[in-house]
Amino acid sequence: MFPLARSAFSVAARGIQRTVSRQAHHKAGPDFHDKYGNIILLSGTVFCVSIWSYVVTQTGICWNLSPVGRITPKEWRDQ
Repeated sequence: MFPLARSAFSVAARGIQRTVSRQAHHKAGPDFHDKYGNIILLSGTVFCVSIWSYVVTQTGICWNLSPVGRITPKEWRDQ
């Protein structure tokens, strides 16, 4: 069992060494999120705020706000 474990460890170690050497030689340039992440976040925020501003001010939706204090109960009528 010992030779099998040793060979498995050496295979794993070789894979780790390859990965580390590949990353060491890799040019660390900006990826998509580094380039465009903040712009996309800002444009999404502006879009969302503008759409909700339109909906709140222009569509005339009744927002069902609390009627507490605005509605008085009707008198009870016995029949």
